[in-house]
Amino acid sequence: MERIPVFKPLIRQAEINAAVAALEMGWLGMGRYVGDFEAAVRQFIGVEDRFTVALSTGHAALHLALILAGVSRGDEVITPAFNNIADFQAIRAVGAEPVFCDIDEVTLCIDLARAAELISPRTKAMIVMDYDCVLCDHDAAQELAHARGIRLVHDAAHSFGGKYKGRTIGSFSDICMFSFDPVKTITCIDGGMLVVRSAEEAERLHEMRLIGMGQPVSVMYENRRAWTYDVRGPGFRYHMANLHAAIGLQQLASLQTISENRQKLGRRYNDALSRLPQVVVPATDFTDITPFLYYIRVPAEERDALRAHLTDKGIDTGIHWQPGHWFSYFKDCRRGDLSVTDRVGHQILSLPLHSDMCDELQVRVIEGVVSYFRS
Repeated sequence: MERIPVFKPLIRQAEINAAVAALEMGWLGMGRYVGDFEAAVRQFIGVEDRFTVALSTGHAALHLALILAGVSRGDEVITPAFNNIADFQAIRAVGAEPVFCDIDEVTLCIDLARAAELISPRTKAMIVMDYDCVLCDHDAAQELAHARGIRLVHDAAHSFGGKYKGRTIGSFSDICMFSFDPVKTITCIDGGMLVVRSAEEAERLHEMRLIGMGQPVSVMYENRRAWTYDVRGPGFRYHMANLHAAIGLQQLASLQTISENRQKLGRRYNDALSRLPQVVVPATDFTDITPFLYYIRVPAEERDALRAHLTDKGIDTGIHWQPGHWFSYFKDCRRGDLSVTDRVGHQILSLPLHSDMCDELQVRVIEGVVSYFRS
């Protein structure tokens, strides 16, 4: 019996051919394909007043986003406690402290009313994250950030390819980050990207991602190097490699197919599993959303037994995520009331979702969940 993993990247001959071509080119660092990938993402977003900068990982993007936002030692950054560890570590990496905020019961995104209560004189920025197949209330988030004079980092690691009120994700945020890691909707093997408002911010990122070297991208994107340059500030080894960008270009070209497949799978999951009184499904019809994963919420006392039941049937499951204040390293961070986060953290369960998942595999997953609750 075939085991069904939680994630499975869509890798076809086009991606393999692109990887071979990049390797045969012999330019293994940052080069032409990186510039092409940035341009393709910018064109996909469809805006002229934003700049795209490719990076090595989503975490690298978060780290540089916070630096760009002026966050430094002694500052605070409000983040949903129900978030990926990468966000918490990025905050600590700039010397600041996370402030954990609760989430909305329905969307599982940050509760902005709670966030407003947590803003202090030390608050420099706020992270808002789209969770899986549901988007944050971005208009309200921008209104709050503007009113209180703080920078807003949009963690769109889950929502690339989606739209918010008709606007493409990445086209409207103060600072927006994408992740293209091995399990995301589209992958670069590993990679990240920042979308920023100005050429000046993009230039800062170009230097910071390349250990501070002021090499012009006009040279590097021709697979060349400038051998004289200045270093004007701190930097990191955060640039994207040509090989990764070449794969990302092929993945982006297939995004419409990927989106349609994932939307269809999400709707089928919702239709089947919403009939179970013990199961809460995502509050979406999957329109204008490209779901990164599919989750359900089940009674906390049932989750481990359900996972074991599915494992016995050859079905893997995941937990996205454990809340930040549950970890030893972050247990002393300032926080508000986290009652929704604590409840969701014990209930959440990720089911397999693949861009090319066949009907037979999805039916196995559905029948596995149904058989547990109806046994």
